Amino acid sequence: MLPREVTMSDRLGFDLFARRVLAIDELELLLDCAGIEIDGPQAEALAPDLERAFAEMRALEAGAIANPDEGRRVGHYWLRDPELAPEPALRRAIEQAIDDVESFARQVHGGGIGPRPDVRFTDVLHVGIGGSALGPQLAADALGGPADPMRIRFVDNTDPDGIERTFAELGGLLETTLVVVVSKSGGTPETRNGMEEAVARLAARGLDPPRHLVAVTGEDSPLWRRARDERFAGLFPMWDWVGGRTSITSAVGLLPMALCGHDVRAFLAGARAMDDVTRVADAQRNPAARLALAWHVAGHGHGERDMVVIPYRDRLALFSRYLQQLVMESLGKEKDLDGQVVHQGLAVYGNKGSTDQHAYVQQLRDGLDNFFAVLIGVREDGVPGPLLEVEPGVTSADYLAGFLLGTRRALLERGRRVITLTLPRVDARSLGALIALFERTVGLYASMIRINAYHQPGVEAGKKAAATVLALRAALLESMQAGRGTFLTAPEWAGRAGHPDLAVEAFHLLERLAADHRHAVERREAGTPAGTRYGVPS
Repeated sequence: MLPREVTMSDRLGFDLFARRVLAIDELELLLDCAGIEIDGPQAEALAPDLERAFAEMRALEAGAIANPDEGRRVGHYWLRDPELAPEPALRRAIEQAIDDVESFARQVHGGGIGPRPDVRFTDVLHVGIGGSALGPQLAADALGGPADPMRIRFVDNTDPDGIERTFAELGGLLETTLVVVVSKSGGTPETRNGMEEAVARLAARGLDPPRHLVAVTGEDSPLWRRARDERFAGLFPMWDWVGGRTSITSAVGLLPMALCGHDVRAFLAGARAMDDVTRVADAQRNPAARLALAWHVAGHGHGERDMVVIPYRDRLALFSRYLQQLVMESLGKEKDLDGQVVHQGLAVYGNKGSTDQHAYVQQLRDGLDNFFAVLIGVREDGVPGPLLEVEPGVTSADYLAGFLLGTRRALLERGRRVITLTLPRVDARSLGALIALFERTVGLYASMIRINAYHQPGVEAGKKAAATVLALRAALLESMQAGRGTFLTAPEWAGRAGHPDLAVEAFHLLERLAADHRHAVERREAGTPAGTRYGVPS
């Protein structure tokens, strides 16, 4: 007999909610998948795929090669439970790194490590990009407050205007700022640029840059060697088996957390507790397995619906950005494990509630049915003392909860697919658990659709292309200097520079060079971009 069609009354009723909700008592977490058929025929047919995913996850945690492209293991689960590490030396290294992070932070707070004798660091400047910045940014925004012993700022791009704004905001505080530089390879151009900007500014004020610098990088990388040789204030490992997008439970995330006074042990304990729960090979009791099923059912196993993440708490406003990298870099792949072209992926976007009531919820309810929503609520208000009643018997927090539940109902009324995740509070333990939940979900889902979640060839292709463009820029300048007084179009200069296939890139570079007065490149308009000519006057 065919299953009865789910009516609107069913979608909004308690029976369906009770059947599809999972309470994780040890983490005080509630996962409500009432809006997606994780118990229907499509989900049931996925049972063999999920069983395979559980087995592959067990092998990964035991130390199996997870990234054949690089012959690399993936061990971010070991970071919060070193006992899982496949070798005793590795376990000791992880434990030592955590101890060293806490010890370093205590010495900084106590003045034992400072910019000068009897002067303490007051601020942190974190320099990194991608996973080396998103995790620390999320943690700082989620856990930070006015009582923190140090305030943190970020340079997470190679935009000179953004860098200048950050240093302008620091002002005189630069003299008591600790600069944490994070690059796994030790040669990430954007991160190197940010570090050199900091070094130049510190030196210009007569300060000793190495006393202000801390490196988090791979052992024996160029940054590691520089930190060792110049005697940076601190040096912490970033292992090759930790990907940037899963590095928040390594020194990448723990060091800035500890410096800002946040409880790194509670953060790790939350991640470890979630790992324990999501290791259970039973979709009825495993929240990550339920989420992986929901993603598969909602998008037919091919990302046909985007994931809209809406946390109803300002402290989690950056969570959708964090998930963008974790999910999209892990799942956005051209080929599956058999080498077949599949073009997999899952697009992630989001904002915060209740801001979205006045932004794109209108489309989510009445527009294209090309998404599923993840609403994240927090039970506790997060502020001490009684809240102001903005109406008799109603606080601003009551309104926030009302908007979440109202959005859930409004979307379900239209047959939209909705997941609701409720946390007890926003603290270090809950944040660790939340991150670990989605890390495991990504791993299980990737196994189900048979892709490698742990490599990123597209990112590497972008880096190589950028290097080619920078080489073209140098060749254009050399050609124009050699041909002073000659004015040619972008395709003509690209040909002279030996890169006739990069005429479009040459056009944009020549436009920039003409706007950059350091190089004396002039631009002679001809009415259209194609006819515009460039050159260095003789």
